[in-house]
Amino acid sequence: PPHVTRSDGPGGGRGGPLRIEEREPTGFKYEKTLSLKSWHVDEEGAFVAFSVPREAARGGTAGRLSTINGVSQPVIDLPAGQITRVRLLNLDNTLTYRLNIPGVEAQIYALDGNPVEPRPLGKEYWLGPGMRICLAIKAPPVGEELSLRNGPVRLATLRSVANTDAPTDWPPALPPNPVAEPDLANAEKLNFNFEWVGSVSVNVDNGKPPSLWQINGKAWDITDKTCADRPIARLEK
Repeated sequence: PPHVTRSDGPGGGRGGPLRIEEREPTGFKYEKTLSLKSWHVDEEGAFVAFSVPREAARGGTAGRLSTINGVSQPVIDLPAGQITRVRLLNLDNTLTYRLNIPGVEAQIYALDGNPVEPRPLGKEYWLGPGMRICLAIKAPPVGEELSLRNGPVRLATLRSVANTDAPTDWPPALPPNPVAEPDLANAEKLNFNFEWVGSVSVNVDNGKPPSLWQINGKAWDITDKTCADRPIARLEK
């Protein structure tokens, strides 16, 4: 659901996957959807600060409890030797995950809902707030396990379980989204330089939140409603 009018929003867990299926079969027989969520709660379950300036100015504010589909360090079964489509969603509002699965055979099939030419997952993928990645994972032989991690921290165990289906090949690329090809040769070029402001201090006198990031040398004061009247660019339709 939209969060523009809620102060707790996705930080309080009000978020989840919205899946739009392809019109034609994709070639994937098995599918999993994994929602990543870091909970900002204390040991008794009460909410604590969703964002801490020092951490927000780096990789994002992590909660003390990480879950996948609401479960801490779950064991997720995959059919051994088969290829499973795994949708990974970052439901956090500040935290960036450094996703990696050591020893995995995996291909990237889509990023943020946009199909791409399949390519290896590689060593790791940085998944920011609200981002999604669609992987095809080939599970190892029965009984073997893979570790889905955020950097060095295990988020879940992917366990291979027996099945009687014959092995299949990697499915073809997902069908492209029905969006017209842009005319890049005649496109206007705009440069946006995203940078760290360089300070995480809070102005105690006026109680304003800190400015952590800037675009083209300007930081947006989120308490100043007139900022919307001064856009960083105007695009002609």
